[in-house]
Amino acid sequence: MPATDAPTEVQPEVAQRRTFSETCEAFISRLSTRNWFWQKVCSLIWLPYAFRSGITLRRAGENRFTAVLPFNRGNRNWYNAMAGAALLGNSEVAAGLFLFGRVGSDYIVVCKRMEYRFLRPCVGPAVYDIVPKADLDELVRNGREFNIDLEMDIRQQMKDHGKKRRVGKCLITFHCTPKSMMKARSLRKLLSLRGD
Repeated sequence: MPATDAPTEVQPEVAQRRTFSETCEAFISRLSTRNWFWQKVCSLIWLPYAFRSGITLRRAGENRFTAVLPFNRGNRNWYNAMAGAALLGNSEVAAGLFLFGRVGSDYIVVCKRMEYRFLRPCVGPAVYDIVPKADLDELVRNGREFNIDLEMDIRQQMKDHGKKRRVGKCLITFHCTPKSMMKARSLRKLLSLRGD
């Protein structure tokens, strides 16, 4: 007769199985990173601040991305410069959009820490140059939780588009957790509460 006292372990295939809502969420997440149109539609629903600010994300090279914050009325302050809150808040939005586009819909991404240094007033569109401080692809391949530091230079786009003047510098840390890991933890907690 098999022993019944052995602790119950969460089977990997149970933790990996997706519900209908998780499948829908993954589909919408992939759609939002596919192109500019779907990014705007999804931000209108889930990130209304990013939608109103008009920030857009562009690839600028092999491992570099830029986000552009337009110099519109909603992003300016009373003396006609880019508002500090718009520059600061959109730093987190730009870095989050970049990271979400790279790690995909299988991760939960949370901002842990952000340091922003204001260098000079910004009186034009702001361009965020985003560079990861570690090999992001390798961290995702490992399939475990990880922290990632992103470095951003924030520059004002001048009327002569070849020149950009630095207006700020930002260092931001995100914590990324696989959704399958979160689901397995929740299942283990539920089983321990039930006493199984």
